Amino acid sequence: MKTNKMMRDLVLEVVDNQLNSGDPPETGATYKRLLNAGIQEQEVKRLIACVVASELFAIQKSQQPFDHDRYVKALNRLPELPWD
Repeated sequence: MKTNKMMRDLVLEVVDNQLNSGDPPETGATYKRLLNAGIQEQEVKRLIACVVASELFAIQKSQQPFDHDRYVKALNRLPELPWD
């Protein structure tokens, strides 16, 4: 579906922006940790994008602001996905 590809591209853009800006720093640390674990770069970005998407869903569902602690906990659990 075109919408799914568009959403995926937008979430991956968020990941790239976080990595390029260093904000939050935990995204970059997770990126390096997963690369050092032997996971390919494209898969690392996909895993981080899953955390971004999960956080966006939680924000929309709860109507609460971004939860930095929840986001970092999910990053720290990777490569285990947030919904596993």
